[in-house]
Amino acid sequence: MTLTRQDFGGTLPRPCELGIASMECSSGKEETMLQSLAAGEPFRPVEPPKKATGRLVMHSMAMFGREFCYAVEAAFVTPVLLSVGLPKSLYSLVWLISPILGFVLQPVVGSASDHCNSAWGKRRPYILVLGIMMLVGMALYLNGETVVSALVADRGTQRTWAIVITMLGVVLFDFAADFIDGPIKAYLFDVCSHQDKEKGLHYHALLTGLGGALGYLTGAIDWGHTVLGKYLGSEFQVMFFYAALVFLICLTVHLCSIPETSLADKVESEALLKTAEPYPYGSIGKVKNGYFNSGYNEIRVLSRQGKPTLKEDIQVQKQMTIKSLLKALLSMPSHYRCLCVSHLMGWTAFLSNMLFFTDFMGQIVFNGDPYAPHNSTAYLTYERGVEIGCWGMCINAISSSLYSYLQKALLPYIGLKGLYFIGYLLFGLGTGFIGLFPKVYSTLALCSLFGVMSSTLYTVPFNLIADYHKEEEEGQTGGQAGEHKRGKGVDCAALTCMVQLAQIIVGVGLGFLVSAAGSVVVVVISASAIALLGCCFVAFFVRYVEENNK
Repeated sequence: MTLTRQDFGGTLPRPCELGIASMECSSGKEETMLQSLAAGEPFRPVEPPKKATGRLVMHSMAMFGREFCYAVEAAFVTPVLLSVGLPKSLYSLVWLISPILGFVLQPVVGSASDHCNSAWGKRRPYILVLGIMMLVGMALYLNGETVVSALVADRGTQRTWAIVITMLGVVLFDFAADFIDGPIKAYLFDVCSHQDKEKGLHYHALLTGLGGALGYLTGAIDWGHTVLGKYLGSEFQVMFFYAALVFLICLTVHLCSIPETSLADKVESEALLKTAEPYPYGSIGKVKNGYFNSGYNEIRVLSRQGKPTLKEDIQVQKQMTIKSLLKALLSMPSHYRCLCVSHLMGWTAFLSNMLFFTDFMGQIVFNGDPYAPHNSTAYLTYERGVEIGCWGMCINAISSSLYSYLQKALLPYIGLKGLYFIGYLLFGLGTGFIGLFPKVYSTLALCSLFGVMSSTLYTVPFNLIADYHKEEEEGQTGGQAGEHKRGKGVDCAALTCMVQLAQIIVGVGLGFLVSAAGSVVVVVISASAIALLGCCFVAFFVRYVEENNK
């Protein structure tokens, strides 16, 4: 007598009934397995159960905390670097170290999380470590000078160590804050159904905008003259207190939002359902009291046919060298590569505008001079323009939140292609008009279009990644889904790598353009040109799964 898959069609027991050590079966997993069996397709890809909206909002809190800290950095890093006496020759070094490291190491971290077999899950250990690194980096660049002054008496040594610690803090914070985005997105993709992935990404964008807006508003308050400022010593310490508190709360909520299944549990489940060949009766091994004998390391379902055992499967999944990782990235399907290029163009345009926006407001819109004496009218006018520019950044953050909510309503009508195209088009037109007509009120009004772009960059590319993965899992790419499963961590990391590459391009190229043109106007004009070029790219070269299914 032989047993085949068909024999298990209506009676296949749940994994938690097999006595396998270390496997935890939640009610959600049981429900989806039973639904799959009832449908007569016990071996098809099973989508996770639908998640409650509250759980998706909790999952998005990490983006709120991260963006709050980013806003604090944008508001205070330059004053901190100036206060410790950092030489101008080192400014470019500070801003280039982190993106270079991120561009090189981001896929490594993504691949490592794909193959992490921690009992806590694949992504959450990495998110926790990167979150702690963010807090340490923020503590160093906001409090480093104070700590050095308390520990070192010599003023020359104080200045040197203050510069070193502040630079280290900025690099560490940027490194961790950039890296954490990939595991967060992969975590969402791992635990959610396709519809919940789309909802979750919209909540990510919504809370990202709210976190940035609250961060900019908090940074705009003069904390130095408040009771808390006098008690803690300076506004830098006050901002560290608020940012650390907000981020710790948000990170804790995020990590407790949706349980993960460990890699070992997932491989065990796959091993039990593996292969369609018939097996001799008794090849499953001895059964005692209705449970499989020996559990996790002694499953012999496949050994009689010369197939790898479960233990060997786990070993194979762990093997990932730098060489194989680079090969996986270089052999990436063309539609993934085109998506990465469009993401690079979008972030290059966005960062070109955002990193120089306050300076543009001070010099071009308000006609101030940053190099004039600090007590002169020209310098005070420049400072006023920078302050108004910060309000423009706040408008951008609020607009991003509102548009992320509007995206949900627009998606059924114009699809991902329409959302992607509109985001690039409106940003390109908005920055172009700002460069051509640099007036205060029109510039502030057009800042709302920056939010459309940021919301687009935070949602649409990752929605497309989710579509590609869903298509592969369903075997719509030529039946190869079962032979080669792309790691979600690697794909999300490759996409977020484009942010670091854009930072490198902007850091190296725009300084040269400004020096050659002699005006900051070239920055917004360049941003407009890249965004409009990106419109054409996303319209003609990016692949959309929804179009292929029509």
